[in-house]
Amino acid sequence: MSDDVGDWFERALGDEDDEPDSEPDAEREDDDSARDRTPDADDASDDPLFEEDFGSALQDIEAAKPAIGDDDSDAATGPEGFDDLDFVLGTDEPDFDEELDSELARIDLGIEGLDRMIQGGVPERSLLVAMGGAGTGKTTFGLQFLNHALEQDERAVFITLEESRDRVINSATEKGYAFDEYVADGQLAVVDVDPIEMANSLASIRNELPALVEEFGASRLVLDSVSLLEMMYEDRAKRRNEIYDFARSLKGAGVTALLTSEASSETAYASRYGIVEYLTDAVFVLQYIRPDDFRETRLAIEIQKIRDANHSREKKPYEITSEGISVYQQANLF
Repeated sequence: MSDDVGDWFERALGDEDDEPDSEPDAEREDDDSARDRTPDADDASDDPLFEEDFGSALQDIEAAKPAIGDDDSDAATGPEGFDDLDFVLGTDEPDFDEELDSELARIDLGIEGLDRMIQGGVPERSLLVAMGGAGTGKTTFGLQFLNHALEQDERAVFITLEESRDRVINSATEKGYAFDEYVADGQLAVVDVDPIEMANSLASIRNELPALVEEFGASRLVLDSVSLLEMMYEDRAKRRNEIYDFARSLKGAGVTALLTSEASSETAYASRYGIVEYLTDAVFVLQYIRPDDFRETRLAIEIQKIRDANHSREKKPYEITSEGISVYQQANLF
C-alpha cells in the first residue's frame, strides 16, 4: 500500500491521541445551508483537504476519555403502557413459511427480539439499512449492532457524518457499551467526517475503503447517516450514481455494513431520496405508529426485506431503553 493510501481514513483516527472535549460539538448546519455548499462535480475526487483529514490511528489508537452525560440525539423515549399489556421479550418463536436451506455464513444483529424474527441470521457481508424518522433509534441500532461484534472480540468501524467522535463514544457509554475501552485497545475505530468533505472525496474513499477495512481487520461497519451524504448532491443522476458506487464499494469491503437513513416524509417504507433501499440487501423499517386501540404513539419495527434469508413479516413494537433497542415478540400492534 502506498504512503498516501488510507490518508482519508487514518488521520481522523489519529486524532484519538488527543483528549476529547467534555462538551459536545455544535450542531451541524441545517439542510438548506448544506445544500448551498454542494460539491462541484469536477472536484468530486480531488479534494486534498479531505484526503489529508485522517491520521495514523490504524497503527496506534490511543485511549479516548469521553465525558459522561451527553445526550443521545437519536434515542427516543420508549412508548409507555407495555406493562399493562404484559409484553414478554423474545418468548414467541415466529412462524416461517419454509425451512432454511443455506450454506451461507450468518450473523446475529445483537438486537434481542429482532434476531428472533430472522431465521438463521443475516448473511455475512451483507449491506443493511436501518430506515426511519427522527427519534426512532437509528443511531442506537448502529451502536448496538457494533457492540454485539465487539463483545465477541471482533473489530469494527463507526463512521459518523452527524455527530462528533466524542459524542458517539459518550452515547455508547451511556448504554453500557465500552466503546472507550474498545477504542483504547485498537478494536474499534470511531471516525467523524464532515459530509461535504466526504462527498468531495468520495471517489478516493470508495477506492481505498476495501483495503483499509481489510488492514484494520473489521468485521462490521456502520455509516451514520447516508442521508447526509446523499444531500450533498443536487443533481439526481449524480446522487444516484455516487451512492450506487459507494454501496458497491462497501459490499466489496468484506464486512457486514449497516447504513442509517432518514425515511421519506411521505412513507416509512422509502428512504428520503429513494435510493438506498434498492441498493442494500436488508431493510429494517423503524417508525412511529398510532393503532386505533391505543392512545399513545408507539414505535414499531418491520423487516422490509433480507436477501437470502427467511424472516418474519410482522410489525412488532419496540422500546429504546437505557441499554438499547428491545423488540417485543409476544406483542402485536394490530
